[in-house]
Amino acid sequence: MVKTSSNFSSQVSKGEPETPAIPNEVSQITSSTTIKGEIVSNGNLRIDGTVEGKISGTGHLTIGEKAVIKGDIECSTVDFCGTIVGNMYVSDVLCVKSTASIDGDINARKLHVEMGASVNGTCHMFKSEEPAYRAEPEPESVSE
Repeated sequence: MVKTSSNFSSQVSKGEPETPAIPNEVSQITSSTTIKGEIVSNGNLRIDGTVEGKISGTGHLTIGEKAVIKGDIECSTVDFCGTIVGNMYVSDVLCVKSTASIDGDINARKLHVEMGASVNGTCHMFKSEEPAYRAEPEPESVSE
């Protein structure tokens, strides 16, 4: 797991306290970068490269036109221009741009889709009283 704040200072273990975001700064994953693993960001994040794994955060997430995501996204606000094979859980606004290709389900409070975008999956618009993110499945108990 890669855990980032807006200045991209990384904490690798889950036990580290969250680093507060620095206003107006954006962490960036460039088009020449591939990340395999989970990304957790407390600030704004722009991805133009490839990510194989879950992306979650509390800031604004921008997925560029050449970005490829293979995994789920759980964020508050997303501008999506690239390609994803995975599900999206957006607690506020998801803007799907005309260059976007989504192969997975969308769960969002508010959704804007531009003409030309490709969406292959279901869409669930939830109300403010519904939980924004999916509940993790209960582990199955093994009986002997």
